[in-house]
Amino acid sequence: DKEVRAIFLRLFAQLFQGYRSCLQLIRIHAEPVIHFHKAAFLGQRGLIENDFLTKVLNGMAFAGFVSERGPPFRTCDLFDELVAFEVERIKAEEGNPPKMIKHVRELAEQLFKNENPNPHIAFQKVPRPTEGSHLRVHILPFPRINEGRVQELLQEGLARSQGAPPATRGDKKCVVPAGPPVG
Repeated sequence: DKEVRAIFLRLFAQLFQGYRSCLQLIRIHAEPVIHFHKAAFLGQRGLIENDFLTKVLNGMAFAGFVSERGPPFRTCDLFDELVAFEVERIKAEEGNPPKMIKHVRELAEQLFKNENPNPHIAFQKVPRPTEGSHLRVHILPFPRINEGRVQELLQEGLARSQGAPPATRGDKKCVVPAGPPVG
């Protein structure tokens, strides 16, 4: 699973290499708008006639990609590092399958570590229903919710959370690296 994801990560890093150089932040509105110059991107890469890439850039998924990854100051991740620092390595590995496989496995390992930062913690699994459990007749109807008790629990939770220190995430925002210029 992670190796397949790593292959797609490499593919998109190559495909979108240099996309940050074609982003423009427009501050006319109350919220800044990020605009992507498709023609400049395709022209820089010499792919103006490439039908596939043109369709990808015109899609809704790419528009979401630009709005999510366009801001110059946000939390960076593995994809940002690949686009900024590893594109040359990926190009160099094109003719060398063993190196490519090694890099894919390294990326897969990083993806696994990102999803499972504490692998020693066991997750409780929900057991599957036994065979024939759907045929049982003695299933009780779902109980009515006691609104008073729900309000009590909400108030208790709010009181506890107000006294607790604020939770902080480990992700820190930084300036997103632009990566090498497109040649």
